[in-house]
Amino acid sequence: MEATPIWRIRSAGPDDADALALISGATFLESFAGVVDGGAIVSHCGRELSAGTYRALFEKGARAWLAEVEPGHAPIGYALLCAPELDQAQPGDLELKRIYVLERFHGTVIGSALMRRVCEAAQGAARLLLGVKQDNNRALAFYRKHGFETIGTRSFVVGGKTYDDFVLARPLAN
Repeated sequence: MEATPIWRIRSAGPDDADALALISGATFLESFAGVVDGGAIVSHCGRELSAGTYRALFEKGARAWLAEVEPGHAPIGYALLCAPELDQAQPGDLELKRIYVLERFHGTVIGSALMRRVCEAAQGAARLLLGVKQDNNRALAFYRKHGFETIGTRSFVVGGKTYDDFVLARPLAN
C-alpha cells in the first residue's frame, strides 16, 4: 500500500509563475492528449499557460494558492482567483480562473482544500464563476459537489478548433 503523501497549500505569487506554468502545461496535456491536436496543445500552453501569463495575471490583482508535496515541496496543483472575464459576470463576481491538480492526486482532499482557500478569499463577493469543458464529467461532479450550478455556456478555441464550456456559478455568503 502506498503511503499518503505529505502535502501543503500556501499562497503563491509572481515568484511562483514557473511552477504554475509547469502544472498548467502538465494538467492540460493530461486532460487533452488524444482529444486535441498535439501541436495545438503545445502552442496553447506556450501562449496561454506560460509563466509570463501568470505574472501578468498577478499584476492585475489575481491571487493564487499552490499545492506542494514532499519531498522538496514539488508543485502538484494550484488555484487562481481573479476578476471575471466571463460574459455572464455581474458586478461583485469573481472568477476561479483555474484549479488544477495533477491526475495522480485526483480523488484526494487536495482539490477540495484548494477550493476552500478560494472560497475563503472570495468572501464578500456575490458569486464565484468558472468555465469547464462540457464533457469534463469528473470536473463537473467536483464543482457540483462544491455548490456550483450551470448558468450559461461559452466557446473557446485551441488549435483552430472550437470547444464548448459550461459556465458555472456558486453564490457566496456575505
